[in-house]
Amino acid sequence: MRSQIISQAIALTTAAATATLLLTACAPSQPQSQTTTTPATGQASQSPTSSASSAPPSSSAPATTPDSPAPGTTAAGAPALCKAAGLTAATDASGGGAAGSVYMKLNLTNKGTEPCILKGFAGVSLVADAAGAPIGAPASRDDSTGVVDVLLAPGQTGTAVLRYTQAGNYMDCSPVDAAGYRVYPPEDTDSLFLPQPTKACGNAQITLLSIGAFQPA
Repeated sequence: MRSQIISQAIALTTAAATATLLLTACAPSQPQSQTTTTPATGQASQSPTSSASSAPPSSSAPATTPDSPAPGTTAAGAPALCKAAGLTAATDASGGGAAGSVYMKLNLTNKGTEPCILKGFAGVSLVADAAGAPIGAPASRDDSTGVVDVLLAPGQTGTAVLRYTQAGNYMDCSPVDAAGYRVYPPEDTDSLFLPQPTKACGNAQITLLSIGAFQPA
């Protein structure tokens, strides 16, 4: 009888243990923590979050530069640009000609009492008279010679190569008599009239003239 009671007790104990194991296996698992460990320090750090208070890096202030002369002007204390009112114009046809073209020197001379600077290209057109409008196309620029500052003391001359192509070379020229050339010094809106009768083309699509940059004479 006693052995039967012991057997029943062992059976009950075994059943209770089995039930405990089953309940433990069925229980829900605990959530994982979002804490990570930084390898370099071994300290725990929370997951990164954005910070609305982060300020953008400040931009550096623009560097200041010394004031430069505006286009068409000279630095303080330097001679002014030569203007039509202080110049005389002339041509020198000693340049000769080739293939229906005549090469001449366009000379501008400082007739004033102060030095001035010629720099760049003159504007040149053929005109019917001293007050007339341009005939045909104005001179194109010949860039074969570089632009330099040409300082003209009173009485000194700057020169540029002016090429005239014979109007008779063009079948659709529509020839017109021209009384001479209208010359605008570089950076100037006033002009000089240079009497020199020749033929111009009424067709503005034909360019008879080209002009180079001024050089010292």
